[in-house]
Amino acid sequence: MQDADREGYELEYDVVDVFSDRAFAGNPLAVVHGTDGLSAQALQALAREFNLSETAFPTARGDGAYDLRIFTPVTELPFAGHPSLGAAWALRRRRMVTADALQQSCAAGTMPVSFDGDGRVRLTGGEPRVSEPVDAEAALAALAAVGLAASDLAGPPTRVAGTGLDFCYLLVRPDAVARCVADVPGLRRAGALLREELTGPLGGIVVAAWEGDRAHVRVFADDIGVPEDPATGSAALGLSAALVAAGLLPDGRTQYDVRQGAQIGRPSALWCAVEALDGRAVRCEVAGFVVPVARGAIARPG
Repeated sequence: MQDADREGYELEYDVVDVFSDRAFAGNPLAVVHGTDGLSAQALQALAREFNLSETAFPTARGDGAYDLRIFTPVTELPFAGHPSLGAAWALRRRRMVTADALQQSCAAGTMPVSFDGDGRVRLTGGEPRVSEPVDAEAALAALAAVGLAASDLAGPPTRVAGTGLDFCYLLVRPDAVARCVADVPGLRRAGALLREELTGPLGGIVVAAWEGDRAHVRVFADDIGVPEDPATGSAALGLSAALVAAGLLPDGRTQYDVRQGAQIGRPSALWCAVEALDGRAVRCEVAGFVVPVARGAIARPG
């Protein structure tokens, strides 16, 4: 965009694809710069305009720290994974921060973000939290909301887990993942039944098939305006805690990967690590590549 054409377009932005090493895969993210001081209503208007699963609004606070606000097209989130990685990457590319290890502050707390030597960005979530098994009515409602039945479960009970944003985890048989079909009224009913297990908004219903060192995942998040998410870092963080609680991951440090998004044409790769002690996750990490897709300027909402 030429300087003359930028008149009236005050906010610069980047669009990046997160959890992919190539453009037009992974989860797209808009990162809008220079929004410090804008109202929540203005930020929400910008997120609606981009109409991606999330839009990130970072503000650098020195070379090694930044604040972050995250909006879906319909609401603000306390935390999310792919906006955290994408915002850190975009800030560093513009040299608004230059350190290899950053501290991100968001509504869910302060979380470390770092840059691996192979080009991946790595996020450590907040304190892992796992609920007791949810009651039968809520579990069956969650299954029905994604077109599945109790016979599709792989054995471990349905739980809510998270490291800053809560998700409901359905651990299912491998063949069930491709058969999922979201029912929007059903997702809303399931969300209402799960409310008592949540510490904040429901990030979504996660369908996950565990294969020993890889999870195949789909995430349905109608509560926050995202019918199906192509790559969900915060859900991958919580999945680590849920897998430990289910006895599928041992004490110590374990690494595995997540595949997501293929069913909606956005194949994504997430790399996870979890440290567990006495059958509980104590530290969860997720990493992935970020690639640039677009750069431009957008008007400041009035």
